[in-house]
Amino acid sequence: MINIKPYSTSLLSFTGLILIIIGFYFIFFRPPLLPEDLRYMGSTLQDVKQNFPGLVNWLQKVFWVLGGYILSTGVLIIFISFTSFNKRLHGSFIIVAIAGISSIGLMTIVNFLISSDSKWLLFTFTILWLFSLLLNRLHK
Repeated sequence: MINIKPYSTSLLSFTGLILIIIGFYFIFFRPPLLPEDLRYMGSTLQDVKQNFPGLVNWLQKVFWVLGGYILSTGVLIIFISFTSFNKRLHGSFIIVAIAGISSIGLMTIVNFLISSDSKWLLFTFTILWLFSLLLNRLHK
C-alpha cells in the first residue's frame, strides 16, 4: 500500500504557496479595478474616476490589506500542513477545511458570481485544496 500521508501534506503546502502568490499579486500587481470589475458594474474607468474621485486610490489600499491577509493565510496553511495536519492531530482536518472554505473557496464562489476571468483558475486551486483533504482522510 502506498503511503499517501506525505502527498496530502505536500499538496496542502502547495495550496498554501498558491495563497502566498495570490497575496503578493494583490499587494504588488493587482490594479484597483480590473476590466471584469468594470464590466460587472456596467461602468467605465472614466465614469468611476469622474463620479467617485478617490475610489481607485482607496481600492488600491484595500487590496494591499486583502493581499496581506491572503499571504498570511498561505503562510499559516504551510505551517499547519507540516505540523498538525501531517500528524493528523484532532481538529486539524476541520480547521483546514474551514480555512479552505473561507479563503480560496469563498474567493472562487464570488469569482463565479461576478463571472471573473480567473474563476476557472481559482476553481482549480480549490480542487487541489479539496484533494489534499481527501488524501488526508484516506490515510489510515
